Amino acid sequence: MDETKRQNSYNFLWLVIGLVPLILIALLLPLTPHDYWWYLRLGEDVLRLGRVPSVEMYSVTQLGEHIINQPWLSAVIFWVAYSDGGLNLTFLLRAICIAATYGLLWIWMRQMGAGARLSSLLIILAGLSGSNNWSFRPQMFAYPLFALTVLILWQWQKGNTKFMWTLPVAAVLWANLHDSFLLIFVLEGAALVFGKGDRKKLIIFGGLSFIATLITPYDFTLWASLFQSFTTYQQGGVTTEWFPPTNSGWQMNIFYAWILAFFPLASFSSKRLTLLEWAWLLGLLWMSFSGIRYVIWGIFVLAGFSACLLADWKMFWLDRPTEIKYPALNYALAAILLLMSMAPLPQFRTLLGVKSVPTVSADTPVAATQWLSEHPNLPGPLWSDSTFSSYLIFALPSRAVWMDSRFEMVYTPTELARYLAVANGEPGWDGILDRSGINLMMVSVKGEPVLLQGLSTSDQWCKQYQDAIAAIYARRLPNVTCP
Repeated sequence: MDETKRQNSYNFLWLVIGLVPLILIALLLPLTPHDYWWYLRLGEDVLRLGRVPSVEMYSVTQLGEHIINQPWLSAVIFWVAYSDGGLNLTFLLRAICIAATYGLLWIWMRQMGAGARLSSLLIILAGLSGSNNWSFRPQMFAYPLFALTVLILWQWQKGNTKFMWTLPVAAVLWANLHDSFLLIFVLEGAALVFGKGDRKKLIIFGGLSFIATLITPYDFTLWASLFQSFTTYQQGGVTTEWFPPTNSGWQMNIFYAWILAFFPLASFSSKRLTLLEWAWLLGLLWMSFSGIRYVIWGIFVLAGFSACLLADWKMFWLDRPTEIKYPALNYALAAILLLMSMAPLPQFRTLLGVKSVPTVSADTPVAATQWLSEHPNLPGPLWSDSTFSSYLIFALPSRAVWMDSRFEMVYTPTELARYLAVANGEPGWDGILDRSGINLMMVSVKGEPVLLQGLSTSDQWCKQYQDAIAAIYARRLPNVTCP
């Protein structure tokens, strides 16, 4: 058999070995209520209406106002997966996105000269440190597009322009999936300034990439909205995901330790990063330290350039030459490992009787929402914890919410400040509710203890329901029965 085919079987086996732990994590991490559920509602509405809704339909505060649903395609994909395959297909979808992302990173590392085993080790490390950014959000669809863009531009730097056509294809998808599509132009701009490839072709395909981003329901309006969102919420610092990261949690411990180890590695390695590679690395690390939500982008390039610097090390114990006698066995082992990695799918967990790992995170107000759906006569409008609101938008569409997690998409900083004042139980919280005409509350038991205490001692409110996750209070009105 041809030696190349033998080597390919070995490489594929090690790629799978690197991906299996990441697939397992992607299938085991529970579904959190923060964003995912309202995307289901949006995706269903897009397909039902045959267009992307242009006005707000889910909240009482912004009802009827103009809105830009930029990640509409992500919402449709989420809904199709959920409606056709439930949570099984939903979790499998995340596993596919993660496998595609880190698989492309593995290919990039191999092209930079790293061995198969070293590349697998590094994608595992990158996956572990970035797994806290793997929630069910449109951003997960952007990860493989980012990895593809970096790989294509790195090949351009080396003189290979054969796959440059994929850049505008990635751009048109990205612009309809997640607002991080701006990263395409960050990477291309750095390549144009610091790279050594064919600049004429880069300008052409960069221009085509920009035109591709206009193939959305919003054309130029999308760019204006993107700029407004970034300037309003990043500079205001009103949500925690915009805050700089801290070295807390084991994922961030790995990230910080990796950075501390990287620069000595760059100093002593026999290989040297190019000016473009340093621009990408330092630029994306600067982004990582400016906001929690950007950390994963820095991890991607940190892993790739670590592979580059380690490629020439004489790591005989890690990537020593191996005689490949039975390539079919390598493929068979890889297939078995991939099949075994599917064990954490929700359906298999049920069959195996595994209850210790929840499919849906415990802070999702499933029981409280069900109770509320059985008591439609309780007067509204409803104020609810913003993370609860995402689930309510999907599971109880008859109750419009006061505010949910779409801070930068729908609500103004002033409205968010009013919400936070209530959620934190600040002085005057009851006045805000009075002026807003709120008659019903769904409060997080663990997340909003001060507000919960205020409701429990107020003569204006009475408790209707409480479990370990949520408490429901109704305003004392003539038509409200207080237990």
